[in-house]
Amino acid sequence: MRRALRLLPLPLSVALCLSAMASEKPVNWNLCPATDVLPAFDEAPKADPAAAATRDQQPTDIEGDQLTGTSTIPQYEGNVALKRGDQFMGTDNLRFDTETGNYIADGNIRYSDSSIRLTAKRAEGNQETDSHKISDIRYQLVSRRGNGSADSIDLQGSVGQMHRSTYTTCDPSQPVWKLAAPQIEVDNEAGFGTARNAVLRVGKLPVMYMPWFKFPIDDRRMTGLLYPKLSLSGRNGFDYAQPIYFNLAPNYDDTLTPRWMSKRGLMLNNEFRYLYGGGRGQLDTEWMPHDSLRDKERGKVVYSGYHNIDRHWQARASLAWVSDERYMEDFANRLLGVTASNLQSTAGLYGTGRTWTAGLMADHWQLTDYTLTEAALPYSRQPRLFGTWDDSFGRWLETGVYAEAVRFTHDDIRGKTIDADGEYVRDGSLTRVDGGSRLDIKPYVSMPLAGAAWYVTPTLAWRYTAYELERGLADSIRRNQLIAAGVDPATATPEQLRGNTAPHRSLPIASLDMGLFFDRETDIGGRSYLHTLEPRLFYLNTPYRDQSDLPLFDTRAFTFSWGQLFRDSRFTGADRQNDANQLTTALTTRLIRQDDGREKLSASIGQITYFEDSRVTLDSNDAIVQQGKSAWVADVNWAINDRWTLGSTYQWNPKYRKEDLASVRARYLLPEDGVVNLTYRYRRNPSTNVDQLKQADLSFLYPINPRWSIVGRYYYSMLDHKPLEIIGGVQWDSCCLAVRALARRYVRNREGEMNNSFQVEFVLKGLSSVGQDTDRTLRRAILGYNRDDLYLVPPSNIEANDDDYDPNLIP
Repeated sequence: MRRALRLLPLPLSVALCLSAMASEKPVNWNLCPATDVLPAFDEAPKADPAAAATRDQQPTDIEGDQLTGTSTIPQYEGNVALKRGDQFMGTDNLRFDTETGNYIADGNIRYSDSSIRLTAKRAEGNQETDSHKISDIRYQLVSRRGNGSADSIDLQGSVGQMHRSTYTTCDPSQPVWKLAAPQIEVDNEAGFGTARNAVLRVGKLPVMYMPWFKFPIDDRRMTGLLYPKLSLSGRNGFDYAQPIYFNLAPNYDDTLTPRWMSKRGLMLNNEFRYLYGGGRGQLDTEWMPHDSLRDKERGKVVYSGYHNIDRHWQARASLAWVSDERYMEDFANRLLGVTASNLQSTAGLYGTGRTWTAGLMADHWQLTDYTLTEAALPYSRQPRLFGTWDDSFGRWLETGVYAEAVRFTHDDIRGKTIDADGEYVRDGSLTRVDGGSRLDIKPYVSMPLAGAAWYVTPTLAWRYTAYELERGLADSIRRNQLIAAGVDPATATPEQLRGNTAPHRSLPIASLDMGLFFDRETDIGGRSYLHTLEPRLFYLNTPYRDQSDLPLFDTRAFTFSWGQLFRDSRFTGADRQNDANQLTTALTTRLIRQDDGREKLSASIGQITYFEDSRVTLDSNDAIVQQGKSAWVADVNWAINDRWTLGSTYQWNPKYRKEDLASVRARYLLPEDGVVNLTYRYRRNPSTNVDQLKQADLSFLYPINPRWSIVGRYYYSMLDHKPLEIIGGVQWDSCCLAVRALARRYVRNREGEMNNSFQVEFVLKGLSSVGQDTDRTLRRAILGYNRDDLYLVPPSNIEANDDDYDPNLIP
């Protein structure tokens, strides 16, 4: 009788194929009035994954109120129960012919295992031929909320057919949506099913008809159509994308997405992925045979991947190319695409060990801003060899070294002009850009001394930087030196005009970092807190070296911030090392809640005192840092309660007696996962005393009731007197269906022109989503739209990594 339990798993196979969730936001089932459409059967064993895994090796136990019939055709009557492992089947009557293999079960059939529960009126078949027919079925998935019904199921071995079957995640009392098909064929051995004339209904309205589609019923991937994406915008018109998935092999696949934009034409997107034991990669391509907006062929290629050579070494590549300088702006649906001015491609070999890192890499930059020329691009590093080593010696000594050898190249500059229509066009001119090579070595030795409430860390470093420059670059630098010295290059001698092709710089860098930790226990409002006071001093001394004969390959000034108070250079990159005789004074205080460790309040303030002028600048036009005081840098974060959070960053410049930077952040967490964010940002250029940025940003998710909520964002530039992005939308949620509709207005190009778009998404809970990916848009625009995002720690924006190492970050 063991094989009698082979009867009923087929509905599970069908239901599994329909229950892949596509939405990123966690599904809310709170509006469902009932958890179980079919409650657990009292006689059934408890779900046990271990028992499910070994059910084929376990015997079948049969019980019943009465046993009649013969030895070859036993008949069980009244409360018949069959159990094997996690499986249970109950019925009123069961007759089984042990010679022919025929069986009939009728009356109140109940089946359950770790995956599914179902009821039926009648089941009959033959165990020898493995053929079965089950009638009048209702089923529910145990681990998922899917449920449905079928008039009958015909099963022949691993192949079966469901007739007049349905699937939904809704409660039967609220059938908001339902997928129905007159016939579904399932092949458990091959791992796929085929539905014919399937109809998806929302309420009583049919919203999608599929005359034929093939789908997987287990974890095996299968070639077929994915759910489409639809949107409407003033830029693209009606926008429809239909992904087609190709399961090429177990370790690589491909997704081809034809995309039709009524105002622009047809685009083909393709995503190829591969995976193997030593690495993985992805190749994304976009091709548009003819873009009606620009009247030309356009495309994009992006590749990223890595290969693990051994436990220390890895080969990595990140490559990108676009067909023209307007591509990123034209096809971006967020502000980043408008502001990005270049694309970087990198490839290299990287290694790491306990005390060392090393790498050999190369990169290249492509211009993606049609308003600029190649002069705005950084130098390419072709190639770059770098390495670091640091280790401790005994208890008191740490030493290390950073070394880099790099060759800098640059694309020639193709000149542009503005035509009569205001378009940027090439004027045919070409300016050569010379490059050069650089060697940078920075050894250091440090002695970290520390106790329970104090630390003192003296550090001494030596930095040596040498160049081999092309003649054109060296002569250009020399001309700038003459102009800065008041000498007219037209009157200079050839010897005076001849630049140094092998300049170098060598200097020591000494620093002393020290601090104290004070703490005490205190009570505020009846709660116990740990209150800390953390004063810190950082002294830096670096002698002056004239660096006007050095080029600027990859160096710029750091933005002044809290982190800048404790760095040993004002510049990122090796082309400049500032002179310094300065002392940073800083103080931090915290309130930490004792019962859960939450930081209630953190406040920091600091300032640099310059004992001498710091004369090293990026070029002769920049102002030196004069003796005196830097701007005060302050940062405060205050959790008023479990819902209100305030934060502010502020820089006050005593020279101009006004702020250089101000940022205020407020967040309020509403019930039912609602959130309101309000941010103000201001930045002024302290060198020119000109305002650079002044913005206000309001975003919210406001639940009106458990079913309805509104979302929005108003991102406004006060300097430009215009919005950067406006989002308004409404969300409706039910037990098993959610609908999101968004209207967006946002800056679409560098001229500040606006684009309008409309997005709608239907989330069929437990099935998939149809429409545009509104979840991605809202998570980007509204911090806290997915509440889990608030608890993710973002990566530091100043942290060095292996392929972008900054020696200024060495302690």
